Amino acid sequence: MMRGGNATIGTWLQFPSADVAEVMGASGYDWVAVDMEHGAFTRAILPDVFRAIERGGSTPFARIAQAELRPIKDALDSGAQGLVFPMIESREQLDRAISLSLYPDAGGSRGVGYSRANMYGRDFDPYRVDVAKDILLVAQIEHIRAVDQLDAILSHRLDAIMVGPYDLSGSMGLTGQFDHPDFVAVMARINEACKRHNMPMGNHVVQPEPERLAKCIADGYRFIAYGIDAVFLLHGCACPKR
Repeated sequence: MMRGGNATIGTWLQFPSADVAEVMGASGYDWVAVDMEHGAFTRAILPDVFRAIERGGSTPFARIAQAELRPIKDALDSGAQGLVFPMIESREQLDRAISLSLYPDAGGSRGVGYSRANMYGRDFDPYRVDVAKDILLVAQIEHIRAVDQLDAILSHRLDAIMVGPYDLSGSMGLTGQFDHPDFVAVMARINEACKRHNMPMGNHVVQPEPERLAKCIADGYRFIAYGIDAVFLLHGCACPKR
């Protein structure tokens, strides 16, 4: 959907549970991102979680802990079909992350071997030809330093960027002050750069509020994370006032 210009809506997982992943994957989202940065996921559980997401018809993403070799390899070999790179601040950092995500025949340096992603070699060529070269790649813009490098970052092979509003506002000394004029101006600057580069811009609607999601879509966001498994649970299990 995103590559066709339409909004794509996903959600976020922090609980290391294949059962929760299965429920979220079957809830109608285009993609479900496993949060390897702030969640408690181990390498061993990733294949089960990705399988559970796929079972419901959603695309399994991973927001890796850092844009480095080990987490990228772990996520892709376990079956992630999309990666979210956190804290991208420069073109050089993004160059390395993307290189580590693509096989050499697609211009990268990803290690080639049998894994769950290619059914341990049975589907090696179909995976390499039809899936691996089209891994969806998203860079998170989470620091004011990245805003000064936007043109270089956005001119790379990316499918979208995603603003991390809490980290970005924090780097400006305005943590959580999303209505502050300086933060609003930076968001407008990012939006203008995305339009220049025809790059889908993303955001995270942390609190599951449908009206905020509708506003994001109306404002032109095209890669939107809606809620988090823990936040959904907190909303759903809150004890009614007596």
